Amino acid sequence: MRPALCRVVAGSAWLLVTGTTLAQTPAQTPPQAPGQAQPPAPWQVAGRQGLMLLVIVPAEQARDQAAYEAQIKQFCPPERTCFVNFYTNSTGAEASVPLPDAIGSEATATFRRSMKQGAESFRWSCRLQQPLPNCF
Repeated sequence: MRPALCRVVAGSAWLLVTGTTLAQTPAQTPPQAPGQAQPPAPWQVAGRQGLMLLVIVPAEQARDQAAYEAQIKQFCPPERTCFVNFYTNSTGAEASVPLPDAIGSEATATFRRSMKQGAESFRWSCRLQQPLPNCF
């Protein structure tokens, strides 16, 4: 088998084993008891690059820390390594991987959780001018 085909077959097997999908459909949520708030709908997933999940943030939520926290809970199972880059898409460009420059230039935040390193971080993009140090 040619090396490129081996990578495709191996990558497809990994997706099947882990249950990971690149589809942009909302996550299935169990029915809620009466009076319980529904979790927020997941933001659009543009795709993956290796372990990195690329997510499009609705512009009206770009500076909303609580909205990011809710999405991270949906995208990143507890006790699992998870890397997410967040972007807005003010031009309405088609989301694909690799990201088009119009989206790639609109980074809003990054989330990193490494179980191997025992570390977790959330950083804002400096372009959002959030009042927190250590922006990128």
